[in-house]
Amino acid sequence: MLKELLQLTFDKIMQTRSYTVIVLGTPEKRFAIYTEPNIGKTIQMYLTGVETQRPLTHELMNGIFKGFNIRVKQVIIIDVEDTVYFSRLYLELEQDEIRQIVEIDARPSDCILLALMNNVPIFCTREMLNKTIAVED
Repeated sequence: MLKELLQLTFDKIMQTRSYTVIVLGTPEKRFAIYTEPNIGKTIQMYLTGVETQRPLTHELMNGIFKGFNIRVKQVIIIDVEDTVYFSRLYLELEQDEIRQIVEIDARPSDCILLALMNNVPIFCTREMLNKTIAVED
């Protein structure tokens, strides 16, 4: 059965010492994903254009993808259980006119950063969105 996918927009990121809040949404609903402060700091560094002396893990992954001509295609946040979100990272490799798509289980926070770095869409399923708690300003 095909699931309805809804494109998400990255709304904002808020940082405290103990956690990071990433706010995503559709025109009808916004929701928050809580993650560790380090990933939030890394996302904020990327968004503000801070350059690092050495590649961070996400930059390393992105460099490996580019080195092997692998494209980040999309991210889908597929489920939430309690406060734990589950997502899939879709990668594409085209070689000798053969196109391969690989689906990888990954944390949404990692996927969101890779999506932002590669300017690719982030989606969620309708069922997942229905399970989230709406965030207001």
